[in-house]
Amino acid sequence: MATVSLKGIQKVYPHSEPQKKKKKQKKEDQPVEEKKYKLKVTDEGVVAVDNFNLDIADKEFIVFVGPSGCGKSTTLRMVAGLEEITRGDLYIDGVRMNDVAPKDRDIAMVFQNYALYPHMTVRQNLEFPLKLRKVPKEEMDRRVNEAAEILGIIQFLDRKPKALSGGQRQRVAIGRAIVREPKVLLMDEPLSNLDAKLRNQMRAEIIKLRHRINTTFIYVTHDQTEAMTLGDRIVIMKDGEVQQIGTPQEVFDKPINTFVAGFIGMPRMNMFGGDLIKKDGKYYVQVMDACIELSPEKQKNLADRNTESRPVAVGCRPEHISLDYAEGKMIEGVVEVSEMMGSSVHLHLNSLGRDCIIIVPTLDLKDNSALQQGANVKFTFAPNAIHVFDPETGMNLEYL
Repeated sequence: MATVSLKGIQKVYPHSEPQKKKKKQKKEDQPVEEKKYKLKVTDEGVVAVDNFNLDIADKEFIVFVGPSGCGKSTTLRMVAGLEEITRGDLYIDGVRMNDVAPKDRDIAMVFQNYALYPHMTVRQNLEFPLKLRKVPKEEMDRRVNEAAEILGIIQFLDRKPKALSGGQRQRVAIGRAIVREPKVLLMDEPLSNLDAKLRNQMRAEIIKLRHRINTTFIYVTHDQTEAMTLGDRIVIMKDGEVQQIGTPQEVFDKPINTFVAGFIGMPRMNMFGGDLIKKDGKYYVQVMDACIELSPEKQKNLADRNTESRPVAVGCRPEHISLDYAEGKMIEGVVEVSEMMGSSVHLHLNSLGRDCIIIVPTLDLKDNSALQQGANVKFTFAPNAIHVFDPETGMNLEYL
């Protein structure tokens, strides 16, 4: 059980000496900063994580999520002590940990590739970290048996890892971490090597586990479904920087920018070119010939910021778009692909020259002709689920 605080954490990977000299000899007046592979590059080196600030409560389950290369695993490894912190401070239970050795931080880590000892049985793998700490035999047996029972691997204690499935190996790896009863449990994409069915099962197991052990979880994944189902709060990262921190519902309902809007949610949010219109003290969004009055909450958010009429990027999630069979000025599109999912149909449209997805419950379908490739359909947005973004900065105008 522990609180964790990251204050202004930065990680810079320095250039190699030959590169630095070559760069200086080639061009003395080269700018100090440039963009390379979407990460900030300075004279000091490549900035992998920049100005990371986060306070994690005791027993909280925090998920770092983002695309590959965004800095989430690097941040986790800095918490673990496997990477040095270039700048900033890391505190666990109020104690500064920057210069504390990994073995003395009272943490445990579960890796993506299991990292089990192949020549040891499951029991021996679970006992290994306890033997290093010279835990008494009676206490060691208690912890191992308790962890094995929690994870449902009692029957595998005498087997070696090669005789286990991927999901069983991952349970052993988690068990080896929790027998230590660490203050903080770090998990670096532990489910990425499993197939879809096993991932679903292991997600449920991890949710059960966090309620049975008293520890703080920090979990890294690139899978937004894992982030949404596991985390108390989600930290969304891009190019080494934090984009938004919030509960799964907050980041889904109130994305701070177009990156978060597109990354969270499956299928991703649709984006259209349009205009925000302020008329007689009210706000409307116009896309094509359709003009939609925004909900009272969104009206207030925009009014509080004195937002004026302007061109915007209009975002709406596939489940918040509905087909409209009435005559009138609606948004139009042409069906390119129709995916029957059982309880719903995913319609892939071409609208205004953009790809657009609408999720239509099968019970709401009034006209099956809308499912056919090449069909012309009309649709509209739910007024309380429209998001308006600055086309240049990508920021959500409700929260600027």
